[in-house]
Amino acid sequence: MSDTATLPTRRDEAWRYADADYLAKAKPEAINHWRTLEVPAGETRRECTVHGAGPQSPGMVDRLRVHVGRGGRFEAFKVITGGKYARVELDVTLEEGAHFEFGGVTIGGSDKVQEFVTLTRHDHPNATSNQTVRAVHWGQSTGSFLGEIKVARHAQKTDAAQDFKGLLLEAGASANAVPQLEIFADDVKCAHGATVGQLDEAARYYMAARGLSPDAAKRLLVQAFIGDAFVALEDEATRERMLEDALKALEEASL
Repeated sequence: MSDTATLPTRRDEAWRYADADYLAKAKPEAINHWRTLEVPAGETRRECTVHGAGPQSPGMVDRLRVHVGRGGRFEAFKVITGGKYARVELDVTLEEGAHFEFGGVTIGGSDKVQEFVTLTRHDHPNATSNQTVRAVHWGQSTGSFLGEIKVARHAQKTDAAQDFKGLLLEAGASANAVPQLEIFADDVKCAHGATVGQLDEAARYYMAARGLSPDAAKRLLVQAFIGDAFVALEDEATRERMLEDALKALEEASL
């Protein structure tokens, strides 16, 4: 049966946190469609996107396959703020000496389900990758990161890292991290970390004692938290725009 005629379900490991209602109603050709990007050897390509569909949107899936040539660099900076369900998926293959940089932020409340899914293929030596994901949620919303790194047997000197942190502003929200490492080479550096917590109450008290309103304090703390995802984005104007678009989602949170 053709891939475009089938739909994934939550029994599929890569879709375990997806919105079941969306999957049941979606068109197979929409979910199974992949964009493709070829990064020539020695060159750099970048994607900076804010996915902010309105509250009436049933959901969206954006899937991108990237091949990065020898010594090339691909950067992806993504923010998910809107829609009941949103999934951004990246499948990146790295040639020798290539680099993949990813910074992702999910932020939202109500019953939103937002997720990043990445597969990084280190098929050649001396390639590097770094992924930083931040999730900020309240209400009954969920933010997830499923990140898989595959290192081939001959891909020596690979250096790959993933870092996920979740910030839950209310007890009903949740964050999920599923790091997966499949390593067949023996001279590599591969690391991953995942933590989930709440706002620093000591910091909020400190700000309140100096005259900042609760909303202003919350905004500053969240800004510092999600800013980590954009550290590698050298375009300052784009970095500030993406931060601002992400923080606008906080306006709907009456916490």
